[in-house]
Amino acid sequence: MRHLFNQITRALSMSLILCGMSSLVLAADPGVGTWPTQKPIRLIAVFPAGGSVDQVARILAPALQAELKQSVIVDNVGGASGVIGTSAMTRAEPDGYTFAVVFDTHGVNPSLKDKLPYDTIKDIAPVGLIGTSPMVLVASKQSGIKSFKQLVEESKAGKKFSYGSIGIGSLGHLAMARLAKTAGFDWIHVPYRGGGPLMQDVLGGQVPLGVGSQFLVMPHIENGGVVPLVITTAKRSPELPNVPTVAESGFPGFNAPAWWGLLAPGKTPPAIVKAMNVALNKALKNPAVSDKFKAQGIQIVGGSPEVLGDFVGKQIAIWGKFVIENNIKETQ
Repeated sequence: MRHLFNQITRALSMSLILCGMSSLVLAADPGVGTWPTQKPIRLIAVFPAGGSVDQVARILAPALQAELKQSVIVDNVGGASGVIGTSAMTRAEPDGYTFAVVFDTHGVNPSLKDKLPYDTIKDIAPVGLIGTSPMVLVASKQSGIKSFKQLVEESKAGKKFSYGSIGIGSLGHLAMARLAKTAGFDWIHVPYRGGGPLMQDVLGGQVPLGVGSQFLVMPHIENGGVVPLVITTAKRSPELPNVPTVAESGFPGFNAPAWWGLLAPGKTPPAIVKAMNVALNKALKNPAVSDKFKAQGIQIVGGSPEVLGDFVGKQIAIWGKFVIENNIKETQ
């Protein structure tokens, strides 16, 4: 518990830390030297192949490569809700040749896990907030669920439903746990190691419900493999205009977007972090990236490293409180 409160306190002060780092860059920028000409850049996707983190990284990689004039190689290092891949990134040499694409679990892990193999603040340098997206609760064809209204009615009548997410403590898990608690539903959480395995089981009917980012589930909605029931953001998605929000379906104020960010090892030279941030923002404006992201429901954010640092700090504080109040544990 003490570890968690220390993490939250540090998270809330992250913007001040980052402002200091930014001032250092402006005051004494040592330059990036020969970076990134010495070797390929390793871009760690902290979830297995097939999920949204993997897809986001693989869409970004060619655009970053074009901006940096250096090979960018995606490396899937999944497991433990992103912790294993993030840990691999923090242990890498902070020379600007290793970065990581993380998911919303990054803001939950400090609260959920008793001890992380890294310090979420000290050992990590935020590079940029890639984007945010609605999460979508979908039903398998085999479940017989056709609408969120039907799901609510059957849940209120006492029927138990199981739902899959990309892991214990993922934002999808916490969002559905909050919904179930608010409504008094008896729902059972089924954790998966990533979006790929999750969607395989939803498509096959092994689990009746699944919750994932719109980016993850959209291809399966478009090909008719799953039924979209409801989205978790405050407003409807332009790509799914007929799918209601949780907030407008009887649960006002409900809002839980998915998000993706780019990180670097904590001791990476500020000038390189700044240069990678510039490359990221340019890549996000590349139609080869922006069109694909928008088509899958990702709202591009971009901006400075401070934007991501402040965002992560708030996520840690918000979901840390929920995890503590509801005694959510990894063994659940």
